[in-house]
Amino acid sequence: MPARGARTGGVRRFRPAVAAGAALILLVVTALATGCSAGEHDRHGQGLLNAPEARALDAYATRLGARYAERAVAAKRWALGRVPPVPPSAPARKPPITFRKGFEVEGGKDLPPVFTTVPTRNKIVFLTVDEGTEKDPEFLRMMSELKVPYSAFLSDDLINDDYDYFRRMRDLGVTLNNDTLHTPYLPGMPYEEQRQEICGMQDVMAREFGRRPTLFRPPNGVYDADTLRAAKSCGIRYAPIWNEEVFADHWEYREWDHRLHPGDIVLAHLRSGPDGQGTTTDAIRRFLDRATDEGYAVARLEDYL
Repeated sequence: MPARGARTGGVRRFRPAVAAGAALILLVVTALATGCSAGEHDRHGQGLLNAPEARALDAYATRLGARYAERAVAAKRWALGRVPPVPPSAPARKPPITFRKGFEVEGGKDLPPVFTTVPTRNKIVFLTVDEGTEKDPEFLRMMSELKVPYSAFLSDDLINDDYDYFRRMRDLGVTLNNDTLHTPYLPGMPYEEQRQEICGMQDVMAREFGRRPTLFRPPNGVYDADTLRAAKSCGIRYAPIWNEEVFADHWEYREWDHRLHPGDIVLAHLRSGPDGQGTTTDAIRRFLDRATDEGYAVARLEDYL
């Protein structure tokens, strides 16, 4: 079982560095805008920076400043301690994805790999959410305004009372993935029953959301060889689980050092904390503040698979 992380309390105030960063960008924009015009020469007759290049840099700096300012406003609105950094562009070449050591199954060479971390040197992490117990519009608004990518793993018995909520999530650019029909303990089931749980959810996803996922998360992260064979037969290519789990009031870790690592997959649940304490947005706020403090940006998992 993963170790339980230390609790932390309170929401930090939005730091003045946000305003300073925005001001710095505006200074860059101003400097570029007042740069040399076409045809100007120095005292030796050498041409200076030409106008098209200056205008291009000016436009880029203006867009950069506008994006930063927008993210800063959203970060303040959602009571984040700092503005989350922007992740690097998706890699041109996808990293090789294999089973995490110790998570293999017999005969698993050609089966969907189970992994908790994506191979990368970049300081990025991947946010995933699962189950779908709560359908909080504030969560959708928060993630949209902050422009934080995430991947959802859904179970039909928890989402079938409001498919429209997850259609809105999909329309915001979120990839919806498979977490079985009823979130059972899969290793305790025969192969055909496991296959029905996984393939049945594929059918639901195709009917309700227009596509059959290629990502599958075994409920509670437990599986056996039959689970992965069944998943492959249903069109699944990857079985990502997680390296850290964040709740409204605490973190839990798989690693001994209780820290994030490049490429880690983080799980947040779409549900309140124990006894209704805390909300999904509280958990996301806790996650984003921790990731930002440790210098990590949040990237889109599917861009690396």
